Amino acid sequence: MLDRRHRLTSSAGFVEATRRGRRAGSRSLVVHLAPADTAEPQVGVVVSRAVGGAVVRNRVKRRLRHLVRARLGRLPRSTMVVLRALPPAATASPARLAGDLDSALSRLEARADAPGSGAR
Repeated sequence: MLDRRHRLTSSAGFVEATRRGRRAGSRSLVVHLAPADTAEPQVGVVVSRAVGGAVVRNRVKRRLRHLVRARLGRLPRSTMVVLRALPPAATASPARLAGDLDSALSRLEARADAPGSGAR
């Protein structure tokens, strides 16, 4: 479970991160990253019905929250992060989800460090 200060709860935050933030995708998820006015990174998880039934969606959400909680120190301060699960996340192992998350975060970090890479 994520601490309250790390949860992205406002719909405006989700919209802001998904529309104006940078994104990186993998086979099972898409990670959106946008600047925020908070001291700590805030994380939200989106799992649509395309992923599966309620039991499957909740399992994917729990796994993603657990994975991102272990990586909070790696996330830049003052950011909003939205993890959007894709249908293959339903059958992905926790190790596969972890690899996909790490891969997407690495690509976002590389883009942030690249010269001339500003927010859209």
